[in-house]
Parts: sequence; structure tokens; C-alpha cells
Amino acid sequence: MASSLPNLCCCSPSITITSTTTRFTSSFSPLIPRGSHEIGLRFARSDLRTSAKFEKFQGEGPEGSVDDNPSPLLKTQQPVQGEEEEEDDSCLPSDLEGAVRQSSQASAIFVSSGGMRAIVELLIPQLQFLDDEGAQAELWELSRIFLDTLIEETGCQKVKAIFPDAGAAALLKYRWKDAAFGFSSLSDRKPVENEDELVVMLVPDYQMLEYVERIASTLSDDPPRPLIMWNPRLVSEDVGVGFNVRKLRRYFLSTFTVVYSMRPLPSGAVFRCYPGLWKVFYDDKDRPNRYLLAKEQISRPDAEELEIIFGDVDDKSEKGPSLLAKASSIFTSLNRFMKAISK
Repeated sequence: MASSLPNLCCCSPSITITSTTTRFTSSFSPLIPRGSHEIGLRFARSDLRTSAKFEKFQGEGPEGSVDDNPSPLLKTQQPVQGEEEEEDDSCLPSDLEGAVRQSSQASAIFVSSGGMRAIVELLIPQLQFLDDEGAQAELWELSRIFLDTLIEETGCQKVKAIFPDAGAAALLKYRWKDAAFGFSSLSDRKPVENEDELVVMLVPDYQMLEYVERIASTLSDDPPRPLIMWNPRLVSEDVGVGFNVRKLRRYFLSTFTVVYSMRPLPSGAVFRCYPGLWKVFYDDKDRPNRYLLAKEQISRPDAEELEIIFGDVDDKSEKGPSLLAKASSIFTSLNRFMKAISK
């Protein structure tokens, strides 16, 4: 499969919804967190926060701590000599940077197969709540990794990265002088050029939805070109989850495919990596930091399905309702939108 990627740049599309309220303005002020004068974007990639446990993906682990028994569920996939059967959790990434690279590879496979509209979502708190100092700098550095890997995997020479605002695009273009991709913003008069072969929108905000839809429409014209939305924020708690959100999903978001999704839960994770199925994992109570596959299915599991899945796991476990109890609060907070939107 990999050998066919370099020759397949022009391709076809599906999407995921996050519920953050991060806003980007044309002044580029979102990159300057409250109480800070400046964010330096030139930190080494080795400084990116990594983790060996889902707890640290969720930002709950003590900063700087090291796990002596890293989770194979989150380890880089390296086959063990003599191992005949693959572990349930071997498909999961080792850390956040690994997840970004894996998501880029999934996007490349989707594009090479003719997909036109894709979405990548990393539903990880440190990428969702961007008020912490350095959080947005890390977000942009991770986006650079995604873009560089995508270019390597597809072989596309004309990749356009569209940032939320002109200030972000200008600053990052200045910082990343060696970038192999082009820069523009959602508010540019002409964000996409005719020569662009592949377009990536980075964290598009719901306030810029009109621009997002306009660009997507432009890319559908002859010749059609692939569009990837990376960590979009097109639904916000501020605007509710009524008719407008359902309409948005029915007529626009439904044209996208979620090619990658990583969502940690208190006792496991929901995961999808194209072309694979959606998978729900839960803690292996007999092996610390290991995870077992509870279920896999074609569509994304909603809140009710997750409750049933974890309830079934509890029924088979000596620990009783512990998994379901630990997971119930996150089901409520992260899935209330999904119920309304999926109707």
C-alpha cells in the first residue's frame, strides 16, 4: 500500500465534532495566553509531552513522571520475535506525537484510496483546552509533524495548510521557513490556489464555518482535490445542539469521513485508524497499563453504546461496576452533543 501513495495525490471524503469553545481571531492573539507576554514556538520536538498511559494523555499524570512499565497499548508498534498473536492494544500509539504521525499515515491511505474529505480528531484535553501556557505552541508544533508526515506519505508537492487566522499563518510562515507546504488562513481572499493538490485545515473554528464551507465547495470543483480537517472545532457549547447543529451535520459534516480518532476514557479509550473499524478498549485488570478490546464496529459508538459496552465488561469482571462508574462522568460531559447530532 505504501508504495502506491507517492503517485496518488488527487483523491475523495466524512467528520468528527469537538465541543470546545476556543476562538481564533485575525489578530493572532489566541497564541498569546493570558498572563504571558509571548509563546516561543521554537522549542525542540523532543520537548513535546509524551506519555505511556492514557492518564497522561488526559493530562492527569504528574508532569515529568516516567512510567516504569509503559503500556504496550500506547507503545510504538514493534513486533516481538516469535510472537504469533497480535495483542488487542498493539494498534494504539505510544504517545501524542506517535498519535499525530499515525493519524497522518491514516489520512494518506484515505487520500490514496480516492477519499476527498477527511477529518482527524485527537480528543485529548491538552489539545482541547488551550489556555495553559505553551499549549497552543504545542498544538502548532504537532500540526507541523502532521503536515510533514503527510507530505512524506503521499508524495504530494503542493500541500496547502490553512490556519485559523492570518496572524497565525504569517507568524508560522516566518518561523517555519523550511516548510515544504504553503501557508494561508481561512480569512484570506483566496486561501486555495489552482495548483494546490491537497489542502489541510488546522483547527477550524465554528465562528469561521462560512469560510470553511466555501473552501470545501471550491475544492469540490473540477478538478476535485482532497480536504483534511485537523482537530476541527465546528460545534460549540455556546451555540447549543439544536436544529442548526443537526443541519450542519446533515448537510456538511456528513460529507466527511473520520479517518483517525483518539479519545482516552478513564478506563480505556475509543479509537479509530483508517481503514480499520472503530474500537473500544478497557483496562486489563490482570496486567497494569495493558488494555483489552471490548468491541469493534463500523460506526462511532455513541454515549448509550459506550454505557452498554462498559456495562457488559463490568458484568464479566470481579470488580463489579467500577469501570462503568469511572466512565459515566466522561460519557455525560463528552457525549451529550453526540446524542443530539446523531438523530
